[in-house]
Amino acid sequence: MKAFSILLLTVCVGLASVGFTSRLDDPKPTDKKIKWMTIEEAFAASQKKPKKIFIDVYTDWCGWCKVMDRNTFTNPVIVDYMNENYYSVKLNAEGKEDITLGARTYKTVGNVHELAATLLKGQMSYPTTVYLNEKLELIQPVPGYLEPRMFHQITTYFASNSHTKEAFEQFKAGTYVKEFQAKLPNPSAEQPAAVAH
Repeated sequence: MKAFSILLLTVCVGLASVGFTSRLDDPKPTDKKIKWMTIEEAFAASQKKPKKIFIDVYTDWCGWCKVMDRNTFTNPVIVDYMNENYYSVKLNAEGKEDITLGARTYKTVGNVHELAATLLKGQMSYPTTVYLNEKLELIQPVPGYLEPRMFHQITTYFASNSHTKEAFEQFKAGTYVKEFQAKLPNPSAEQPAAVAH
């Protein structure tokens, strides 16, 4: 019986270590963080050094927004890519403060901020990620939770200007695989797929 207990313990420890080591390859959250700015700061920075702007439109009550903060925006590969290629902004769609960009001031109307409504084209869904080009023109809002791989595909699609040359599905199957996929190894399979809310 003692030999059986030792064998069972050895097998359990062995299985646990195999499971643990297989997870070591997944990108883990680090102390690295996306350099979040206000929209006004991004607007000013873009005037000095043009760069695309990424806007995470969220609300305080949005559960999927918090999941995206935890699972996607902490991935070290994504953090590095966003900091290098975008001015990143968090915009509370229900924020109460006025936002002035150039000659226009955006205010809160009811429970919705005018800037969020403008960026989302009135389709209020959270989270929504919004992409602006270097001229501060809207490229596209993308509604819903995005797991790290899909988020990486979308951000590389816009940052590389591939959206001006090929359809997204073509980019994912070709350009992304060749140029970007290896930089985001083994995204965790435990995260939910893209969901719009």
